[in-house]
This record gives sequence, structure tokens and C-alpha cells, in this order.
Amino acid sequence: MSGANQSSVSEFLLLWFSRQPQQQQQLLFGLFLSMYLVTVLGNLLIILATSTDSHLHTPMYFFLSNLSFVDVCFSSTTVPKMLANHILRSQSISFPECLTQMYFFTVFADMDNFLLAVMAYDRFVAVCHPLHYTTKMTPQLCALLVIGPWVTGILNALLHTLLMVRLSFCADNRIPHFFCDVSALLKLSCSDTHLNDMMIFTEGSLIVITPFSCILVSYICITCAVLRVPSTQGKWKAFSTCGSHLAVVSLFYGTIIAVYFNPSSHSSETDTVATMMYTVVTPMLNPFIYSLRNKDLKRALRNVMCGKRVST
Repeated sequence: MSGANQSSVSEFLLLWFSRQPQQQQQLLFGLFLSMYLVTVLGNLLIILATSTDSHLHTPMYFFLSNLSFVDVCFSSTTVPKMLANHILRSQSISFPECLTQMYFFTVFADMDNFLLAVMAYDRFVAVCHPLHYTTKMTPQLCALLVIGPWVTGILNALLHTLLMVRLSFCADNRIPHFFCDVSALLKLSCSDTHLNDMMIFTEGSLIVITPFSCILVSYICITCAVLRVPSTQGKWKAFSTCGSHLAVVSLFYGTIIAVYFNPSSHSSETDTVATMMYTVVTPMLNPFIYSLRNKDLKRALRNVMCGKRVST
């Protein structure tokens, strides 16, 4: 097969939104616009709170601010295009724009995976090695734990995008989704996609399974450490430091498992709804989950909204 892209398709049609009944489209537009605005506002407030309050200049909140930034970018990769197409009465997305959307979607999805694993490791050190927390979680290590995922995510997305560029798209350009998903594009290709499929099931799966395994191991160690705490109050205090992160992990990976590991979930409609959960709903809920029972973060958010800056 030629390495050059021989595509005769100059654009794709994103059909999911337009396939909904007209009245339902208006409702969905308002719903997605509201969710997107809440996502952006909520996560930007988290970033502002953690950066302006010196009491929150700790590894946990450093990773949280990075997660908030990634969540804003994650939603911005897909939702604005879907809303713009509805306003313009258009379904089209150009071939380069489609590949660009796929690239950034992969980058930010990978970053969510890795950052959740990094935050699990941070909670593991805080609970299992509290006396050595400051010496273990140094600024250099924290920076490395963020830069490493960025490099890995960018290279992984670049790999899958370059593999997609080499394919040919001959006739059908209809994508039954609200964004350019890798699997949807592969189904439209008239080229041999064996290499793409193999890389998704090997390298792509490794990108997801490795962080998830790290999270599981971290929480197994945390659970064992907490169970050794003699007092019930001590156990509850230790678990409460992990509750918000565990809720986000459950929401994010629960929907991914529902899409990719449930044999009965093969319809495009079901998969699209489940995909919306971890691409749109989860980034919106993260700020609420992390601030719900966190007194320090709630205080910092109040200071941000009141225009105060807290310093030591």
C-alpha cells in the first residue's frame, strides 16, 4: 500500500446531532452549551483557586489544576464544533480538521488517564508514607510526573494520526458520531486497516491499562494501610482524602468499560451516549466532586470569587 494519503474525501459528515428529532435538537443544544460553559467555568475556577492560594501549593492541588486544564481542553476538542455545526446548519468537518480533532482528542484522553494514575500515586504516598511525603513528592518529581504523560500522550496521538493519514477514504464520509472518533474513521476507510487495528489493541490498550493498573495497585495498598489504623476516626480521615479522586476514577473508567468491555453495548447510539459521559459529563462534574467536601478548596474558591488573593 502506498504511504501517501490517496483520499478522495475532502470532508466528513458528523450525523449524530442532526439525526435527533428537531425539537430534541434544540433541547440538546441548550444542554450541551450549558454543560460546556459549566465545565469551562468550574475548571478555570479550580485552576485560579489553586494558583492564587499559597496554602494549596501542594502536589495534590498541582495535579488537580493540571487535570482541570486537561478537562477544559478535552471538552473543547469536541463540543464547540458540534454546537457550531448546529448553529450553522451544517454537518461537515474538513478532512484536516477531522484529523486534528482526532489528534487532540487522543492527547487529552491519554492525559486524563495518566493524571488520574499520578493522583492515585500521590494519595498512596500521602496515606502509606505520610512522614516521608514532602521528601518523596518533590517539585522535580511532580514536574516529571506531569511532563512524562504529556510527552507520552503527544507521541501516542501522533502515531495514530500518522497511521490514519496513510489510509484512503473513497466514498462514504458519514460518521454516526458527534466527533471524529478513531474507530468510526477506520470503519469508513477503503484501505487495509490491519496495522491501525493492531496498534490500537496493543500500544493503545497499554496506554489505558497501565495507568488503570497503577490506580488499582495504589488503592489496594491504601486500603491495606487504612485497615491497619486502629481507630475508626483515623480510618475515615484516611479514606476521606481519597474519596474525591476515587469518585472521579469510578466515573471516568466506568463509562469507558461500559463502552469497550460490555459485549451487549455494540449499537452506535449506546456507544455515543457512553462516550459523552467521559468526554463531556465527567469533565463537568470533576470540579464539583473535588470541591464538595474539601474545605480548603472551597475557601480558596470563595476567595477567588470575592477577588481576594491569599498568601503566606
